[in-house]
Amino acid sequence: MTKTKAEKQLTLQNASFWERNRMSEGYLLKKTVMNAAVKICRAILLFGMCFMILQPILNKSSISFMAEEDLYNAMVINIPEHFTTANYELAAQFMSYWTSFRNTLVISLTIALLQISVTALVGYGFARFDFPLKKFWFACVIFIIVIPPQTISTSLHLHFRFFDILGLFQLTTGDTVNLRGSVIPYYLMSAGCMGLKNGLYIFMIRQFFRNIPKELEEAAYVDGCGTLRTFLKIMLPDAKPILTSCFLFAFVWQWTDGFYSKMFLGNTTLLSTQLNMIAERLSAYIMNTLHQAGGASVGYTNCIVSTGTLMVIVPLLILYLFAQKGFVESLSSSGIKM
Repeated sequence: MTKTKAEKQLTLQNASFWERNRMSEGYLLKKTVMNAAVKICRAILLFGMCFMILQPILNKSSISFMAEEDLYNAMVINIPEHFTTANYELAAQFMSYWTSFRNTLVISLTIALLQISVTALVGYGFARFDFPLKKFWFACVIFIIVIPPQTISTSLHLHFRFFDILGLFQLTTGDTVNLRGSVIPYYLMSAGCMGLKNGLYIFMIRQFFRNIPKELEEAAYVDGCGTLRTFLKIMLPDAKPILTSCFLFAFVWQWTDGFYSKMFLGNTTLLSTQLNMIAERLSAYIMNTLHQAGGASVGYTNCIVSTGTLMVIVPLLILYLFAQKGFVESLSSSGIKM
């Protein structure tokens, strides 16, 4: 009697691996071996990438707890023989850590919120509306991404050193306004989408909005929503993943930025600027306080700099731990929609 299709499937399921392999003429074994090889290669690649990312951080963490004699002891590799936290105390002293941390947090947070607010509006406009010279203005956005900010540093310096609006300040007061040394120029640039990496945020948000069905907006218009209300009530809630990613990028890049911080915020104590002064201040501390000629050794200087670097990036790691769900969601949705 001929077996039915269901009976054949049941017999195949109850058969052993080698019986099924024999019935498939060796295809099952080849497929199983291939899948196992792919998984092993993927695991090796992921382990290598994670090791490349984490190894410098682990190395700096180990060095930060070593006393100076451990740095030159060939027997000490990763585990300190003389465990100490004095390196963190010195790094915090040289960086004015808590003052710098407070200033950096306030500036990074406000700049990131301002940048995401304006780039979301601009990105939505590029994605949904037609206006004169649209392609030209979007090409300018691409230029902002491609051209490094160092190329316009002289223009920015002169513009904010002799700041004026249509000649009104010089007409009324007889002189221009010097805005350098304050945070005002950077807020003005961020509000005009010319801040750090703003072109990239516009591009990412524009790509995200382009892949949202227009029927959602059309339904909102039919229900009586205006353009702004539709953007705020309908589009922004859907854009939370991409806005989360852009906010994290803006916050992290501003936290570690040295170019704009030196140009505009030279009078403000920030972590990124204070970190660059650790080596100089350590040498002065060694010579003036400990009365050792020649200053600090190269190894000990690198140890204190590594400690300061850890103190700068640890808040960013904590932020990522709390925001990783939205960040990963944004990456996965962006990969599908783009």
